[in-house]
Amino acid sequence: MANDNNVLIGIIGGSGLYHLDNLTQITTVNPETPWGFPSSSITIAALPSGTRVAFLARHGQGHVIPPSSVPGRANIAALKSLGVRAIIAFSAVGSLREEISPGSFVLPTQIIDRTKGIRPASFFEGTSIVAHAMFGDPFSGKLVKWLEERVRKALDAEGKGAKLFTGKCIVCMEGPQFSTRAESLMYRQWGGDLINMSVLPEAKLAREAELSYALIATATDYDSWRDQSESVTAADVFKTLKGNAETSRLVAATILDDLQSALTGEDAHVFLEEIGSMQFSIMPRSEKQNPADRAKLAYVLPEYFTGEGKDVSST
Repeated sequence: MANDNNVLIGIIGGSGLYHLDNLTQITTVNPETPWGFPSSSITIAALPSGTRVAFLARHGQGHVIPPSSVPGRANIAALKSLGVRAIIAFSAVGSLREEISPGSFVLPTQIIDRTKGIRPASFFEGTSIVAHAMFGDPFSGKLVKWLEERVRKALDAEGKGAKLFTGKCIVCMEGPQFSTRAESLMYRQWGGDLINMSVLPEAKLAREAELSYALIATATDYDSWRDQSESVTAADVFKTLKGNAETSRLVAATILDDLQSALTGEDAHVFLEEIGSMQFSIMPRSEKQNPADRAKLAYVLPEYFTGEGKDVSST
């Protein structure tokens, strides 16, 4: 894997967020992974301080990839191949709660999966090797907690009145159609606070790759649960998208230097709690396992698979 760029922070931009401000572009890379190419070329850029980040547009430049077709495995594998250890993902979401009004920011802590098996959700899928990653807490709790204070501070400094909500549950649906009213009401009864089409399998793949992952969600609409309102349309989403993206760029510019310091400081392990988490998730080595599969998985998990037929955790 090529990690010459020495980038520890990956940013995944969602709908409307196709670039970041206050960054100097160093280069673009487009690594071919065993799962194909990522959604778009990855921009390696630097803040004025020198902090480097890797930016990836989830839906491709110009938003040409629908949610169900996003190459999640290639995206996560490509970011890790660059040396990324923590991912901050941004996503436009619908709100299932009155208080989470359009324009609000949310740091969710739980996910309800309503995708339909269309999207490859594991690096181990289609291989002769079985693994069961822990996913009870789908986001990196310590990273989310660290972000809370800093995102709120950035929103307050902007002065537009955007609120930050924490400890919420996001429903990930298949799409590309929006929810029916019945579905939207059901998700509320289940305890869902937000809904989108992108957080899965992204969060699952980040966990398998032992990367810290947090989602900064930006509400664009109220989905379809409000009887007094029309059902959500793409036009409704676009009305709020631009302002949300501008605020997201400000938030990112504000937190990235601090995050870099955290990831390189004495307490880096606090934010990298996923490292080592797959050690007991991978089933023991067997002669039935295909060496080619082991070599493939070495791309994203060199910690356990070191190449053709070799494994550092086979004992």
